Amino acid sequence: MGALGRVGSEATAAAKAFLRRRTAVFFTFFFPAIIILIFGALVQTQPTGGGLFTEPAGYYVPGYLAVVVLFTPLSRVGSEVARHREGNRFEKLATTPLSRAEWLLAQTIVNVGIIGAAAVLILVLVVLVTGAAGSLTPSPLLLPFIALAVALFCGLGAILGRIADSQDGVVAASNGIALPLLFLSETFVPPDLLPAWFAPYRFLSPLTYFARGIREATYRPPGQLASFTPNANPFEAGGPLLELGVLAVLAVAFFLAGAYAIPTTD
Repeated sequence: MGALGRVGSEATAAAKAFLRRRTAVFFTFFFPAIIILIFGALVQTQPTGGGLFTEPAGYYVPGYLAVVVLFTPLSRVGSEVARHREGNRFEKLATTPLSRAEWLLAQTIVNVGIIGAAAVLILVLVVLVTGAAGSLTPSPLLLPFIALAVALFCGLGAILGRIADSQDGVVAASNGIALPLLFLSETFVPPDLLPAWFAPYRFLSPLTYFARGIREATYRPPGQLASFTPNANPFEAGGPLLELGVLAVLAVAFFLAGAYAIPTTD
């Protein structure tokens, strides 16, 4: 069996294992939905008022997508690595042709599928609940942004699974990393609401490039033409393809680091 066959078999097994965990399936889709209902329907945005949500509803779409792109890979892959370590499964996998990179690639493919489905649900809910359709435009860049971000955080999840001493430790570590990133990476909090001294540090977060790229590709403020113009220079300052390129480099680096972190024996 070749590499594609090994990755495909492992991805199929991982997908079936996820679908058997009904609670995990439910909360994977319920968590972002409840975030949208709370922020979009209850809190709502106040473009002409004060407070945190002062931008039009379409501005916060990258934040809603970031919820699943960030939390799901970190917790799922991290917990899976910790679970395999506790059951000495990596020692058994070391006797098979499946490499560590192939195992992580299979997990990443499954997560891309899960999070892609969740992203579709998020976009539908955002349009229905928040009325953001007028400030959004479809973009072919959505899929590569989501796929690269998932690969990046799958790699980081694998590192957490190696470092943490248990599944509970993975959950605590992933939440401790994800929560600050979620609110300090140009997702829900606009940069002008943050202290001036913090401005350079937000670019240390990989999630910043995801949020900026999605926003630049899909969101048009009121008064601007709501369309993506591929003939414009995509690599100009703030261009979505520039953000995508940075995210791609980071995704490869984190994926390779995560594959290296996966133990062969315990």
